[in-house]
Amino acid sequence: MPINKNELTKEMIEKAMQCKTVDELIALAKTEGFEITNEEAEAYMAELADIGGWLRIADARKLIHSLTVLLQILM
Repeated sequence: MPINKNELTKEMIEKAMQCKTVDELIALAKTEGFEITNEEAEAYMAELADIGGWLRIADARKLIHSLTVLLQILM
């Protein structure tokens, strides 16, 4: 069954982001009841890499904001 992105849960995305290879992602999809092609898995891996990079940037911004607030309190 093809993957409908609206059916993906946060947990599924988190699991997918842990996959290091296309083969791992294909195996994960099968365990979740989805069949994906190698090309689809490669495309999803590229998307996940983009999402992962954005999340790291967002986490860094939160950390900087928290440290800024802490410094203002201490001064």
